[in-house]
Formats: sequence, C-alpha cells, structure tokens
Amino acid sequence: MDALRAALQQQIDQDRILGTVTAVAHRNELIFHEAQGFRDATSGMRLQAHDLFRMMSSTKSITAVAVLMMQEDGRLDIDDPVSRFIPSFKDQQVAVAPPGTTSPEEVRLVPAQRELRIKDLLTHTGGLSSAPMGGLTSVASLINKVERRQGDSLADYVDRLGSMALDFQPGSRWAYSPTDGFDTLLRIVEVCSGLSADVFLEERLFQPLGMRDTAFNVPAAERGRIVPVVQRAGDSWQAIPSMFGDGPYRHLSGAGNLFSTAHDFLRYELMLLNHGTLEGRQILKPESVRSMARNHVGQLFDEVYPDWTGGFGFGLGVAVLEDPSCGHGRGLGTFGWGGAYGTVTWSDPELELAVVSMVQQPGANLTSVIAPVLRDAVSSHRAQG
Repeated sequence: MDALRAALQQQIDQDRILGTVTAVAHRNELIFHEAQGFRDATSGMRLQAHDLFRMMSSTKSITAVAVLMMQEDGRLDIDDPVSRFIPSFKDQQVAVAPPGTTSPEEVRLVPAQRELRIKDLLTHTGGLSSAPMGGLTSVASLINKVERRQGDSLADYVDRLGSMALDFQPGSRWAYSPTDGFDTLLRIVEVCSGLSADVFLEERLFQPLGMRDTAFNVPAAERGRIVPVVQRAGDSWQAIPSMFGDGPYRHLSGAGNLFSTAHDFLRYELMLLNHGTLEGRQILKPESVRSMARNHVGQLFDEVYPDWTGGFGFGLGVAVLEDPSCGHGRGLGTFGWGGAYGTVTWSDPELELAVVSMVQQPGANLTSVIAPVLRDAVSSHRAQG
C-alpha cells in the first residue's frame, strides 16, 4: 500500500487536504488503516486512526439500512405511502411556476398525482425539500416556511414537513433532498420500531457490527477525539463551524449528524459487501442488500448533472456505478455515498473491496485519488495469482 500512502501524502503536501484517515479491506482482510496529516489548523497535532468524524450525508446510507430492516420485520414496505406512518403527509400538493421564477407570487399549487412513497425518499425522487442541482431549481422553497425549531425532536420536526409543497410530482425527477427526506425516513423507523432512532441503531446495527464509536451524540469524555472542520483560506487553514453545531442533539438527523470512525464504517461497508452478514452475524438479508445496490431510477440520476452523476444510477440511499469508465477505477456495481465534509465510503463487489476515506473539510473528496491506486493494486495481486 505504499502507492496509496504516497498518493494521499501528496494531497497533504499540496495543501489540498489537511489530513485524512483511510481504511481499506480486500477479500475481508484489512490491508490499510492509517492516519496521515493533521487534525486541526493550529495545534500541530497529528490525526489519529481512531479520531471521530462528522459523517454528514454518509449517515443516509445507515438510515436506508434501518428502513430495510423494518421492511424485513414486516413493519413496512418501501412502496408504502409516507402518510401511512406520518398522517400529515396525506394529500400533499406540488409547487409549479414559470421557468426561472424567483417570485412566490408566481407559484401555484396542484394536487400530487399520487402519494409520496418511502421509496421516493430513499431514491431522492420525492421532491421533498430538494436542493438546486444540475440547473434544476427548488420552486417549493419559495413558499415553504417550515423551519427546525430549537429543541425540536425528530418527531416534532418531521410532523410539520407534511404541510410543505413538493418540488415536483413524486417519481418524476431526481433531486437531492439534503436533510428532510432522510429525516422523514428515520422518523418512520422510530414509528415502526417503537424505539428512538439512537436506541434502534445502537441495538440493531452498531452493537451487532462492533461499531463502538458511532453515535449521534458523542460522550463528553470522548469529544476531544472529534476532528474539527477546516477550510483553506489563502495560504493557511482555518477552523469553521459545523453545519449541525456542536450538540448535544435532540433532533437526531437521519440525513446527516452521525459521528463515526474509519474502523466503524469499514465494518459497515464490509457487512454490505458480504451480502448483509459480517463475521457470521446477519444484519440484512442478501435480497435487501441487492435492492439497496440496484438502480431504481433509470436515467434520472445519470442525467441530472452529467459531470458528477454520469455513469451512475441511484439505489436506496446510495449511488450505483453502471459505467466503470466513470468510476475512477472502481468496479461495475460499486455502491456508496459521501458527506459534505469529505467522508466517502463504498463497497466494490467486482474488486472485492470495502473503502472508507475520512476528511473534514467542505468539498473534499479523495475518490479519484484512492480508487485508481486500489484498482492497480488489486489487478497486480490477481496477476500474481
């Protein structure tokens, strides 16, 4: 793994990142788990392999697995309407307006042609609080006024989301829902299981997988392990506030506020790579993992922003590589997702790899650095027999 170590160090030396923790397993064996660079902008302290990272949207994959667990338990079907579990989502409306409008007065509401389904939220095809992307605008944001209040629980907030207009007819487009879609999904898990999100995930996923450092709220004694979020400012690095604040959190976001380590998320990706089982313990059935890792949206994701999404379909909470020429060396069928501060994880069935890349700075993504090196390493290993 000297080539991987050198490629990552080059990113640090060129001031593209301040530091990173990377973990890789091949054929279920750990072949790389190292911290490189620094953990903050001022102290000169080196990153440690066990440091804690804000996973941001890497949380979404975890939420998708929780939903699939509830489906396996017979508590829901992903084709169920959201209103079955959260009645405020009944009889939603869709916002429409002339192209390019910025005026709320030009927005009108029409009935949704069908109810919003759980699967729509899992695949970002529901139109709930969509982010502008690929030239698509969020018309509904011009009139929607629902905001998270201080002290809100997940139940408090999600119940109010049902009053919001959708950006488009459910299932008709792909547009990323940064927070509200997956917060709604995690609330559905709470309703189905009768447990709070943190208790459910600890009992059903984190503890069985040995993810001992993954949680929404980090214990006070461990908070010193949290890596600060940084950005480049001219010729230096500076710390910046995190999007979700410092916690503790009452609102447990299924979209983005888990903390974790490279060790923990590698175990999670290995479970997915092994069809739902790790070290003899089944977390998901193989058919659930296959559903998660299958493209459910046709060309909707591939076409939304070709420079980024081209060659990919979208599964349940994860992007799915359908054209390997777009994957920077990753194999056909690779599936995974990342977070706003540079956490990226994936499972690659073709190359038999589970990969975790941890950074804490907006916009950082080391996939194009890591993936080609791993492709070369696996190819060399296979050539040697």
